[in-house]
Amino acid sequence: MMNTRFPFRPLALVSVVGGLLMGLSACGPQSQTPSAKATSDAATAAVAQEQAAPGKRLMLAVKGEPEQGFDPIKGWGEYGNPLFQSTLIKRDADLRLEGDLATQWGLSKDGKTWTVTIRDDAKFADGQPLTAEDVAFTFDTAKKADSTVDLTNMASAKALNPTTVEITLHKPQVTFTHLLATLGIVPKHAYADGYGEAPVGSGPFKFVSWSKGQQLIVEPNPHYYGKKPEFERITFLFTQDDATVAAAKAGQLHVASVAPAVSNDVPEKMIKVSVKTVDNRGIMFPTVPAQGKKTEEGLDLGNTVTADVAIRKAVNMTINRQQMVEGVLGGHGVPAWGVADGLPWDNPEHRLSDGDMEGAKKLLQQAGWKLNASGVLEKNGVEARIPLLYFSNDSTRQALALAVADMVKPLGIVFEVSGKTREEVKRLKHTSAVLYGWGQHSPIEMFNLYASSQAGRGSYNAGFYNNAKVDAHLSAAERAGSFDESLPHWKKAQWDGQTGLGMKGDAPWAWLVNLDHVYFVDKCLDIGPRQLEPHGHGYPITWNVQDWKWTCN
Repeated sequence: MMNTRFPFRPLALVSVVGGLLMGLSACGPQSQTPSAKATSDAATAAVAQEQAAPGKRLMLAVKGEPEQGFDPIKGWGEYGNPLFQSTLIKRDADLRLEGDLATQWGLSKDGKTWTVTIRDDAKFADGQPLTAEDVAFTFDTAKKADSTVDLTNMASAKALNPTTVEITLHKPQVTFTHLLATLGIVPKHAYADGYGEAPVGSGPFKFVSWSKGQQLIVEPNPHYYGKKPEFERITFLFTQDDATVAAAKAGQLHVASVAPAVSNDVPEKMIKVSVKTVDNRGIMFPTVPAQGKKTEEGLDLGNTVTADVAIRKAVNMTINRQQMVEGVLGGHGVPAWGVADGLPWDNPEHRLSDGDMEGAKKLLQQAGWKLNASGVLEKNGVEARIPLLYFSNDSTRQALALAVADMVKPLGIVFEVSGKTREEVKRLKHTSAVLYGWGQHSPIEMFNLYASSQAGRGSYNAGFYNNAKVDAHLSAAERAGSFDESLPHWKKAQWDGQTGLGMKGDAPWAWLVNLDHVYFVDKCLDIGPRQLEPHGHGYPITWNVQDWKWTCN
């Protein structure tokens, strides 16, 4: 049995002296914003504790507090290190796969059975040993759960002995390694309702307390099998932008996630760190017309305006992505053309033109759209008015949505921009354009967003995009015998130059920007090399938290 290495090295990696990614504008549920007084009280108490043990305790301002708690079964850690829990394998600084709990892992010739050998010295934070039974239990429980962890292709997970687990799939799935690298292992003996509010895991840190909307406190897991963390306590403060900046300036934070708009005002004892990512923002369009149909959940489905591919293409062609990078992100980002820009499975040929107002006007005219007396495009008695939703607690998404609306207004397309709660977006996402955020270290993200089988599953393929040729390539990619063999299919799903078919021709999304993750970091904090960061759920920068160092006396 041979260890399997992740078969690519990212094009560009960023090394920094210190830094911490705080779940920037994560697309999953978040808790309610805490009051300013509660946030201030929490910060004041935490800084008093740190001052009593200088260089031993850290305070971090973090967005992305998980509404469902720190439970991997319910999606915690999906976009990064689960902190409390170990995974079977993990990604190093170059995004190559290496063992975590696993000492060996291999795949059968038919591509359906993974056999994983795990270390025999792993223990949970309560001192109980971690065995293959816990691994099998975790995968079985996740398969049965109604969450974003998609194990529908898994047939079974069995413990063959205390250190060997066998995971069998219904059909080959080249992206299954992503699940091996992101699903944190939970204890069979201690997993129950409410686990996410007081998790027990085998990772480098153990849970101490969680004051919802205010702070999370963690300490080193004394039973951790890997390198012991240098810091005796880390406090994560769940503050919003203004409170975060104020606390950083007051010297109460060691790491502060900040919006690009305020990132030039760096506190005296901190440095600004900007890390490259695949954390993208884009507009999802409903691709089916409104015909009175509903989803299986009973939600309204369809939008007649965005169901017209000419509208979707025209928006893509008109927006100026570089202007958004400069104007909205202050230069802290790059234009986005897809969900995997610069990664090995990206196909640059699928990009539509950019900033082409005249080309967009010609396309719309050919499709039968004409300006009415109000200066709005109209076709068959339907005006080109499109509700465009963003999460109301996200100022960056708001600014991007307004920028897009301004850019396409001269076409006669009217985006009716509106901030909504996440629950409201869940109800309206199949009839409205929605400004979402995504970004994974795996092509599984592309499959989830574009495969017709994923239509209406959570926020995946909320626009009910359906193209049989695209589905065929996505399925062929998943069934490929190796990662390298899958690459042509991922690329042809985006655009097949020979057939002239693919996502490019349908434009179900208008991708806008890839964010840099920007934060202030204490000059005395060294957390080593940075990964190319995914979307912000789960504090993925903490992948090497046990290696962080304090460099000042």
